[in-house]
Amino acid sequence: MTTHTFDIVVLGGGSGGYAAALRASELGKSVALIEKDKVGGTCLHRGCIPTKALLHAAEVAEHVRDAAHVGVTATLEGIDPAGVRAYREGIVAKKFKGLEGLVKARGITTVAGLGRLNADRSISVGDDVYVGADVVLATGSYSRSLPGLEIGGRVLTSEQALALDVIPERVLVLGGGVIGVEFASVWRSFGTEVTIIEALPHLVPNEDIALSKGLERAFRRRGIQYSLGVRFQTAVQDETSVTVTLEDGKEFTADYLLVAVGRGPVTADLGFEEAGVKLDRGFVTVDQDLRTGVPDVWAVGDIVPGLQLAHRGFQQGIAVAERIAGLSPVNIPDSQIPKVTYSSPEVASVGVTEDAAIAEHGADAVVAYEYNLAGNGKSEIIGTSGLVKVVRLKDGPVVGVHLLGDRVGELITEGQLAVAWEAHPEDIAPLIHAHPTQSEALGEAFLALAGKPLHAL
Repeated sequence: MTTHTFDIVVLGGGSGGYAAALRASELGKSVALIEKDKVGGTCLHRGCIPTKALLHAAEVAEHVRDAAHVGVTATLEGIDPAGVRAYREGIVAKKFKGLEGLVKARGITTVAGLGRLNADRSISVGDDVYVGADVVLATGSYSRSLPGLEIGGRVLTSEQALALDVIPERVLVLGGGVIGVEFASVWRSFGTEVTIIEALPHLVPNEDIALSKGLERAFRRRGIQYSLGVRFQTAVQDETSVTVTLEDGKEFTADYLLVAVGRGPVTADLGFEEAGVKLDRGFVTVDQDLRTGVPDVWAVGDIVPGLQLAHRGFQQGIAVAERIAGLSPVNIPDSQIPKVTYSSPEVASVGVTEDAAIAEHGADAVVAYEYNLAGNGKSEIIGTSGLVKVVRLKDGPVVGVHLLGDRVGELITEGQLAVAWEAHPEDIAPLIHAHPTQSEALGEAFLALAGKPLHAL
């Protein structure tokens, strides 16, 4: 057995883990980064990046299909699965190579293998032991399933869906959240018949109701079918198809079933509880500064309760590295972290929904305004419908920004600034948005809430 000593040992090389390692190295710490697969984790290799590459390919297909609408003669001859896969894998490979180079340049020691936390806070990897003055747990998440629903064959998670070498004719998507909606959008653009099955009453159920209903209307126009408000009961597959039965007896049959019912924390059988780290339903219990109950052991990313987003992992990893180094970074609550669903149309939000604001402050204290993208020149040019909804406290700050439409994810950072800085619409209204841009739609909402609408009644 060989013992290796560092200032910081990070278990998990995904978004939160490598962010912690990079920032700690910048601050002069010696760092070991332990990863059982590849640095970059789910986001880079099986999540954010490859799925967004698929979504871009889907967008291109839609543009070619609709080219005549803008006077361009083009014909969509079909989708080449091998070509799409090569494009997607090329993007991932380039980003991975760049990340590897960055980690190496920062002097971080990368350790390939499965790490396990020991009772003395050291981490074992095979016959080697890594000891850090501080330990950061960042082991990420996995695709969940439902009781009695076994993954395999024609029942897929997002990882298996990415690896498909065919364009299915028919697909069922179990779950109308971010992952399910994004894959449904891709497959529909590729010509697949898609049905989403969501047990809750709306798609993207964690969003403001205006966005959920708007997305449902847009998906109907695109020919994406969905069943809402009835729970899954069983799935039976054979060599050619899979049939899903709901609790009301309704049945759906397709070539494949994508299970997109959320992601669970990877914390089992890693020695966490034996070392004194408390878990709640598999998630690591932490304080507001991301400390576990074990001295000098921290946790970040998807294993910490809350939003499971790569950029939340980045932020948490950076914050922990800075706290270890004696700095005092600001705590960012989940309500101030932007969320984007990259379907067509996109859904983006930050802050609280109108209903949540009313529940906290009362209906008389909340004002909301919706601006339809039909009034926005750039949105008309690119052919997207949608809306901007801003929620404020009466005579008070903006508390929520909610966007629906193609490419609106690029606007959400302005919404984040408005919410995090507790800006009043009157503060923002004098600021000019370039014309013609989609950002003007957000500006129009701020103008209206400030009592001086321009392109709206």
